[in-house]
Amino acid sequence: MSSSVCPWWLGYALASPLRRVLQDPAAILYPYVRRAMTVLEPGPGMGFFTIELAWLVGSEGRVVAIDVQPKMLQALRERASRAGLAERVETRLGEQDRLGTDVLAGKVDFALAFAMVHELPDQQRFFEEIHATLKPGAKLLVAEPRMHVNAAKLEGTKRLAEKAGFRVVGEPKVRWSRTVLLERA
Repeated sequence: MSSSVCPWWLGYALASPLRRVLQDPAAILYPYVRRAMTVLEPGPGMGFFTIELAWLVGSEGRVVAIDVQPKMLQALRERASRAGLAERVETRLGEQDRLGTDVLAGKVDFALAFAMVHELPDQQRFFEEIHATLKPGAKLLVAEPRMHVNAAKLEGTKRLAEKAGFRVVGEPKVRWSRTVLLERA
């Protein structure tokens, strides 16, 4: 595993209810997620956003959460179960260099990449894989932590996404983050 991947034990702090004061998942996700959607969340950690995504998609939708750390996924499954949302959340163990999303090709309505793109060894491949999963016109919200990603790095991320077939459609404000909203062209 890459040394740049957030350690699993830090996931407890990242999933803390106190974080909601600074980054409210409902406020961040509500503009993009609707009932019955299929949502892809690579790098969900212990599910800070996953639980809200599961509420938003409703019983007709599903959230596919892919992480490279089994302990993160186990904690996510436990949290989803306690919230009564286990049937809406599908967890998958990803590989270090690929998501393994071939079976989702053209089926995803929305994807969320929160504070994880900067950890990837091959961002170009990541954007190509996400692009292949999305339906035409579907959106990908990328939010990177300001403490790890400066404005120049975010510009580089945008260029890689555009090269993979996305177009930039906005830069929503998310506290402590550099954010870009992308659309599958």
